[in-house]
Amino acid sequence: MTGPERPRRRRARWFVAVAVAVVVLGTTSVVVLTRVAEGTSGPAAAPPQVETAEVTKTDLSDAEEADGTLGYGAETSVTGRKPGTLTSLPAAGSTISQGKTVYSVDAKPVPLFYGTLPFYRDLADGVDKGPDVKELEQNLQALGFGGFGAPDTKFTSATAAAVKKWQKSLGVEQTGTFGQGDVVLSAGEVRVSAVTGQLGGPGTGEVLKTTGTGRSVTVKLDAAKQALAQVGAKVGLTVNGAETTGTITDVGHTAEQGKDASGQPNGTLTITVTVNLDDPKAAGSLDSSPVTVRFTKDVHKGVLAVPVGALLALAEGGYAVEVDDHGKRHLVAVKTGMFSASLVEVSGAGLAPGVRVVTTS
Repeated sequence: MTGPERPRRRRARWFVAVAVAVVVLGTTSVVVLTRVAEGTSGPAAAPPQVETAEVTKTDLSDAEEADGTLGYGAETSVTGRKPGTLTSLPAAGSTISQGKTVYSVDAKPVPLFYGTLPFYRDLADGVDKGPDVKELEQNLQALGFGGFGAPDTKFTSATAAAVKKWQKSLGVEQTGTFGQGDVVLSAGEVRVSAVTGQLGGPGTGEVLKTTGTGRSVTVKLDAAKQALAQVGAKVGLTVNGAETTGTITDVGHTAEQGKDASGQPNGTLTITVTVNLDDPKAAGSLDSSPVTVRFTKDVHKGVLAVPVGALLALAEGGYAVEVDDHGKRHLVAVKTGMFSASLVEVSGAGLAPGVRVVTTS
C-alpha cells in the first residue's frame, strides 16, 4: 500500500423533493414527495408510511351559499274588532289552537277559529247564503257543536242552535247570532310573537302579533339568483354549527331593496325564500339564530372522486394523483371536474372505485 486509501465517495441519487401547494375552493393542501437515497449497501429501505384514501364513485354537487335567519316566519298583526275594554291578554311565546281564547274584551273571551276567509258580516238565521257560513259551521263542528249536518253555505235554525251551545260554553250571552268580531281568524295554530295591546286599553285596534308555530329559515336571496330556489327543493343548512337539511316551501316573487349589516340599502335586489327544517329538533331550543343555507347549483352523478388533498400539481401543468398499489406507487395524470367540499371529481387511466391514492387529508 502506498499510503492511506482515500475513502470511497458514496454516490447517491436523490429524488427531487417537491412541496406542492394546491389551492382549490379555499382549501390548501401541501403534498411532499419523499426523497430516496441510493448507493449504500444492504437491503433497500421500505417506502415510508403515508395516508391513503380510496377512489370512490359518488354524486357530487356544487352549491351556492347564502345567509339566512332561523325564526318563526313573518308576523301577522291581530286587530281587535270588538268594542270594549281589554281584560285579558296572552303571554308572548304562548301557542293558541282552535277554540282557545286569544284575548278577552269586557271579560268575554275572543277565541281562535281556523280559516282564510275573513268574517265580513254578522251571521244569523235568515242571512243570505255564503262561504263565511260554511267556514263558521266547519269550526263549530270541529269544536263539537254540530247538529246542522254537513257544513254548507246556508245558515239555518240548526246553525243558530249550534251557535247558542258554543256561546254557552264560553259563558257569554246565548243569542244564536255570530258577530264578525267574535273570533280571531287564522289558517291554523298560532304563536304569540308580541303583545301590543294593554290591559284596560281599547278592544279595537292592534292587540298582538302572531306567527306560525313551526320554526323556519328566511333567506334574503339575490334576485339575480332566483333560479337557485325552487319550491320543494332540498337545501343544506348549518344551524348553530350543526349540519342538517331543509325543504324550500316558498319563493317570493317581489324584489326588495337589499340591506347591509347596518340596515342601509346596499344596491342589490333580493327575494325572500322560506325553508322548513326537515328535522325541527336540529335547531334545539333556539328561537332565532343565523343560518348558512346551501342551494344546489349543479349535480354530477356517479363520478369518481378523491380527497382534494390527493391532487398533485404537475410542473408542466395539470394535476396527477399518486396511486398506492400495495406499497408500490406511481403517478397518474388526471382530469379534474367538480369540486365539492373536500372531494374533487377525477378521471384518469386505471382509476376505478377502490384504488388507493396518497393524500394529505
